[in-house]
Amino acid sequence: MDVRRIAFVSLCLLVWVNISLCAQQHAANRPIIVCYGDSITAGYGLEPGQSFPDALGRDLDREGFHYQVLNRGTSGATTKDAVAGLRSVVQLHPALVLIEFGGNDGLRGLPLEQTRRNLDQLLTTLAAGHIKAMLLGITLPPNYGPEYIQSFEKLYRDLATSHRTPFVPMIYKDLVKVPGTIQPDGIHPSAKGSEILARTLLPVLEAQLRKSDK
Repeated sequence: MDVRRIAFVSLCLLVWVNISLCAQQHAANRPIIVCYGDSITAGYGLEPGQSFPDALGRDLDREGFHYQVLNRGTSGATTKDAVAGLRSVVQLHPALVLIEFGGNDGLRGLPLEQTRRNLDQLLTTLAAGHIKAMLLGITLPPNYGPEYIQSFEKLYRDLATSHRTPFVPMIYKDLVKVPGTIQPDGIHPSAKGSEILARTLLPVLEAQLRKSDK
């Protein structure tokens, strides 16, 4: 009896391993979408699986788009850090890169021209590698003053126009007035906020994906 039980358990484990390996291989064969950003992308303060790239991957699967969504978010990263790490993203040969940087530049009061130059370099490098990009905009707290905030928001619009890049001007637009969508720090999305943020991005993102991958 014990021998049969051990054999049964071993068979179940073998089947489970084979299913897991097949799932991993299937995911690895999908075109890659990279979410490249700072702590908002990384899922700061959240449990694994609760970031907006995780939610976006689930939404795409539900819509029948066959892509592998990779989270390349780094908490505290600035646009300068983004330029420094871009090579590792390019080496993944992604079909598309979502760029979510600049918030830390703004919170630190860095020169806007520096932020603009770095984001321009990201978009230029991706275009040169024939990699699609999508630019995600963010704003700053009111205490930074209307002039600085307006100039900050404008640089995203100008870059999107000059590079003809798909653009979401304000990624928090659908969650800012919904209770429970922002963590107590007043900056980062909660798990609920991540789900809404992903739904905000989905229509713009889907428009960039190949119909053959649906």
